Amino acid sequence: MPNVKPKKALGQHFLTDLDVAARIAATVSGFDGPIVEVGPGMGVLTQFLVKDHPGKVTVVEIDGESVDWLRDNFPALPPDDILPTDFLRLDLDSVAPGSPIAVIGNYPYNISSQIFFHILDYRDKVPLCSGMLQREVAERLAAPPGTKARGILSVLLQAWYDVEYLFTVSEHVFNPPPKVKSGVIKLTRNDVTDLGCDERTFKAVVKATFGQRRKTIRNSLRGLLPPGCQLPDEMPLLAMRPEQLSVQDFIELTRFVSSMRPTPNS
Repeated sequence: MPNVKPKKALGQHFLTDLDVAARIAATVSGFDGPIVEVGPGMGVLTQFLVKDHPGKVTVVEIDGESVDWLRDNFPALPPDDILPTDFLRLDLDSVAPGSPIAVIGNYPYNISSQIFFHILDYRDKVPLCSGMLQREVAERLAAPPGTKARGILSVLLQAWYDVEYLFTVSEHVFNPPPKVKSGVIKLTRNDVTDLGCDERTFKAVVKATFGQRRKTIRNSLRGLLPPGCQLPDEMPLLAMRPEQLSVQDFIELTRFVSSMRPTPNS
């Protein structure tokens, strides 16, 4: 069958450089379990994965034309290992039940942040996640405290994963070429099993502060606190801005917010 035509609506930019594809595939080379590839397209990354991990690769592809291409051109992939579905709707626990999985892909730019929020929901299932996305987003996910790139997903991911920015990819090795460069990152699950604070409140604090990132923490937290709540002058974190804070700082803020809220039946 003819080559798959990239579809703008799906954010498809097909990688054409085999050396880059091999480098991306190598990010999961030390993983012995099942591998899930997101958005394989015409399989430029898939070919290296099935070679290095025979019998362990499942691909998830929403584009029907790409699914047909893969079925015709990748006999090493059994039909049951080509999932014609939306990764964002996929229950990852249903893939290789009882086994941890690694997730990899050349992620569509238009949903890359949503993909990593989805990974977070399955953090105990996914000890390793890597792949390529828009460089600006990749840099944001790996951004340390004190950098302007730091944002909501930086903190939420880094609470549970060690995040590495690995290398930059030119826009000229894609069909069609995107207007921006790409970046390859790697997430490795850390040893944290409990943040030591209420996780729902933690997420609310991170989102509230970055939602008003030009304000100090003192001002951006007010919406999460009871009316008229007096904030202490001696708490240094309240005078800072969210991009300056570490994960541990946000945990401390979360404990503070929880302590200032009325307890049930009080």
